[in-house]
Amino acid sequence: MNTISLCLIVKNEEEVIGRCLKSVHQVVDEIIIVDTGSTDRTKEICLEYTNKIFDFEWINDFAAARNFAFSYATMDYIFWLDSDDVLLLEDCQKLKTLKELLDPAVDSVTMVYCLAQDKHGNMTSSNRRNRLVKRLNKFQWRGFVHEYLDVAGNILNSDIVVFHKPLKHHNSDRNITIYKQRLEKGEEFSPRDLYYFANEWLDHGLYEQAVEYYEKFLDTKQGWIEDKIAACGKLADCFHHLDNTEREMYYTLKAFEYDTPRADSCCRMGYGFMQHSEWEKAVFWYRLATELKIPKDNWGFLNHACWTWLPHLQLCVCFYQLGEYEYAYKHNGIAGRFIPDDEKVLYNQRLLEALLGRNKTVE
Repeated sequence: MNTISLCLIVKNEEEVIGRCLKSVHQVVDEIIIVDTGSTDRTKEICLEYTNKIFDFEWINDFAAARNFAFSYATMDYIFWLDSDDVLLLEDCQKLKTLKELLDPAVDSVTMVYCLAQDKHGNMTSSNRRNRLVKRLNKFQWRGFVHEYLDVAGNILNSDIVVFHKPLKHHNSDRNITIYKQRLEKGEEFSPRDLYYFANEWLDHGLYEQAVEYYEKFLDTKQGWIEDKIAACGKLADCFHHLDNTEREMYYTLKAFEYDTPRADSCCRMGYGFMQHSEWEKAVFWYRLATELKIPKDNWGFLNHACWTWLPHLQLCVCFYQLGEYEYAYKHNGIAGRFIPDDEKVLYNQRLLEALLGRNKTVE
């Protein structure tokens, strides 16, 4: 059987760290905690699960802290989490089975990262990350902010889900401040840094600055395809806020240059035509979104609404405007399978049933 070291970096996480460790401690063989300056009960809580707690002087570098944690691991594989992550019982059992059956030739195991859920428990935002890596390979973390594990070799994509369940918002200025400090020191940003720096500007509602760095990222002609597609969508959002419809459409279309269509991009196209009451054009794009399948082993951030209920709900609106009430009712019903008690779905249902003079779903 393989053995697992769990590694975490923490600071003032007394509200969530116990929940995280409780969810997974029975599956792992060792827990490594690296504390970057807690002043609350974080260490005290961690001591209930491990005595391997190490201090690390914070130097505004997340990769350095994670590599420090990895350096203390002694088991076959290293598993990493954030303090506000949890594994549900089902996923713990999957991890236990994986631990027992994993071929030692596997260098890294990826897991789904559920970033958000709706009130029905449906995943609304997710991506895939390397979570379990072979210790002897000495894989390293890269990036002082929005760090990533630089892995290679035989990678297994598992269906294990790690749930992100924050109870508080971290300092929203922390990351952008780190980027600014690096920039002031004259550091040259990688394409990935440019992309994530742009994300920080966007999160702060500073759209012109976000545009500058998204465009710098795309101009490098480097980086991950999923980041390029996402950058186009976010540039379209920025120009929407800046009331520049020409550039908004330019970047909406540019997203299609990089790979086969994504549902997000199709929904954005549909929305643009809806804004101008061009209902038939909007129908084309939303219908295309409903026909797409998520690319196999997709690693990018997924907006699950665009791949499930959103295009159907928008098709309901479009067909209503076109006077095609049966199609509107049909697509509203499909949306309702994903979000059954949504107020918009229920309102549409009542309205369309009255118009159609019946009370049954259109097949």
